[in-house]
Amino acid sequence: MHDEFVEISELKDNILKIISIYEAQIRLNEKLKEDNNKLLKKIKLKENKISELTQKYETLKFAKTLTTSSKDIGNVKLKIVEIVREIDNCISLLNK
Repeated sequence: MHDEFVEISELKDNILKIISIYEAQIRLNEKLKEDNNKLLKKIKLKENKISELTQKYETLKFAKTLTTSSKDIGNVKLKIVEIVREIDNCISLLNK
């Protein structure tokens, strides 16, 4: 009879340990989800910054192309034609 009480007590202790570990894992999981959400927000901000900087770079490249010497007028015209085609392509995609 005494052995049964000891086994029940050990079983109870083991169950309490398992519950404690389970609760700790739940808290850890919640913290990891929070960290993941924070990192996803940072990634989104960085992607937006990259997009913004890429657009600025393209604008600067275009401005530099327009300020070239008269020898490069042909290249400037080709660049303008390329940009107009790209705009037309974007418009056609928006109309779909």
